[in-house]
Amino acid sequence: MTTIATQRVRLALRALALCAAVLAAACAHRPAPGNAMPFDQAVNQAVDDLMVQTQKLPAFLAKVESTLTQRRIVIDPLLEGASGQQTEVTRVAEQRIVQRMQAQFRQFTVTPFNASEIGSAQYVLNGTLVRDRDASGAPYRLNLALTEIRSGMVIAQSVTRISDATLDTRPTAFFRDSPVNGKDRGVEGYIRTAETQPGQAADALYLERLPTSTVLQEATAAYEAGRMSEALGRYEAASKRPDGQQLRIYSGLYLTQSQLGRTADAEKTFGTIARLGLETNNLSVKFLFKPGSTDFLADPKISAAYPMWLRQIARQAAQIDSCVVVTGHTSRTGSEAVNERLSLQRAVSVKTRLVGEAAPLSKKLRESGMGFRENIVGTGADDASDALDRRVEFKVVSCEA
Repeated sequence: MTTIATQRVRLALRALALCAAVLAAACAHRPAPGNAMPFDQAVNQAVDDLMVQTQKLPAFLAKVESTLTQRRIVIDPLLEGASGQQTEVTRVAEQRIVQRMQAQFRQFTVTPFNASEIGSAQYVLNGTLVRDRDASGAPYRLNLALTEIRSGMVIAQSVTRISDATLDTRPTAFFRDSPVNGKDRGVEGYIRTAETQPGQAADALYLERLPTSTVLQEATAAYEAGRMSEALGRYEAASKRPDGQQLRIYSGLYLTQSQLGRTADAEKTFGTIARLGLETNNLSVKFLFKPGSTDFLADPKISAAYPMWLRQIARQAAQIDSCVVVTGHTSRTGSEAVNERLSLQRAVSVKTRLVGEAAPLSKKLRESGMGFRENIVGTGADDASDALDRRVEFKVVSCEA
C-alpha cells in the first residue's frame, strides 16, 4: 500500500473513531436549551456546555494521536444567523467567549483567527446569534460549535436562549459599508456548522475556506481600524488565492480602493462583484431610497456611487444570454399593500436606469416587488441595522420563463 493510501486509511479510521467517541460523549451530556437568561449569563452557559462535552474526549484523543500535546482553538468571528453579518453584539459575544475560556478552561489555548495560527490549531469554534421565532418567547438564540479541523467533525455543540430584547444588532463597519450582501455558500456553511450536532461533519466548503477566511478577517480588521493600505494589500492577497472569488473579499477590495481614491480600480472591482453575483445568482445590492419614494437617498456619502454601480451591473447583465429579474424589497414600516406597491415601483425605477445604461437590456429585464415578505432582519428600524431589508436583488432566469 502506498504512503498516501496508508495516510488516507489512517485518517478515515481516525475520523470513524472520533465520531464514535463524540457520539458517546454527546449522549452522556447533551445540554438542552433551557430557559432564557441575560446575555452575559447565556454566553457563559453556552461556553460551559460546550466545554463539558469535550471532557469525555481527551483520553480518546490521546490514544488516537499521541502527538497531540496542545489543544489550540481559533474562534472564527461570530455571525448574525439571518444576514451572515458580524454585528456589534456578535463581537461582544466573541470577546466574552474568549474571556470565559481563558478563565475557566485553561486546558485549551485560545489563539487569534489569523493566517499564522490556523495552521497549528486543532479546533475551530464558530457561532451564530439568531432572532428566535420559536414558542419559547426568547428574543435570541446563541449557537456555538467546536469542530476538529483535521477530521472535519463537530465534537461539541451548545445552544442557549437570551432574554435581552435590546441587543445592539447594528452591523460592524465593514458589513455596514459593503455595497452588497456577501452571504454566499461559504457563509451559509458557517451558519449550518454552528447548528450541527456532535458527531456529524461540519460543512466541507466552510472548512476548506478557513485559511482564506483568516486572511479576509485580517483585512477586515485593518479596514475597520482605518489602516486602508494594509487592508487593501490583504484583500488583494485573499482575492489571489484559489478560493478567493468571494463577494466579501471583492467588497473589501472595492471599499478600500474607494477610500484610497482609486476610483478606476474601484469601478473595475465593482464590475467583478456584479459578475460574481450574477454568476452565482446572488447579487443583492444595497440601493437605499428616500422613504416612500423611488428616488435614491440624496446624501452623496451614500448614493454618489450608485450611477457607477448601475453602469457596471448593466454591463455585466448585457454580457449574459439569460434574462434578469430586478426585485425590490422594503422594510417592515407601513402596510403590506403599500410596501408591495412601493417595492415594485423601485424595481421598475432601477430597471429603467439599467436600460438607460445598456439599451439591449430592455428585452432581458423583468421586474418584481416583494414588499417586506422576504425581510432578512425584519425589525422595521429603517436604519443601518436593517439596510439589507431595503435591498434590490438581481436574479438570472431563463428568458422563456
